[in-house]
Amino acid sequence: MAVNLLELVPVKTVQSEESQEGKVIILKPKFKYNFFLKYVLPKMKHPYYKVDLDEFGSFVWKQIDGKQTVKEIGLRLKENFKEKVDPVYDRLSEYIHSLVRAEFIQFKDFDIKKSEKSNA
Repeated sequence: MAVNLLELVPVKTVQSEESQEGKVIILKPKFKYNFFLKYVLPKMKHPYYKVDLDEFGSFVWKQIDGKQTVKEIGLRLKENFKEKVDPVYDRLSEYIHSLVRAEFIQFKDFDIKKSEKSNA
């Protein structure tokens, strides 16, 4: 079953903060297992890896609200940055895939692992 990325709704799986310049900093926990999250992470001075996003990445991150599809985010990206982001859907697709691989986002009502198994 083929899945159209543009129809999927991305949802954030990690926290973030905003810099003084308005750019996003993604906070990726140093541990992902429950034991470490519960007992070790709260005691750490720096419990997160910080990932700084550029202007375009920050804009896309702020659009990810669990309601908009990738296509809608692309339209807003194009509206805001015009030809700077051309070809918009090629670039957005690569960026969205990198966010999924880093486990910063997932898709609402869609299980990637099940999809990969059915395509195998």
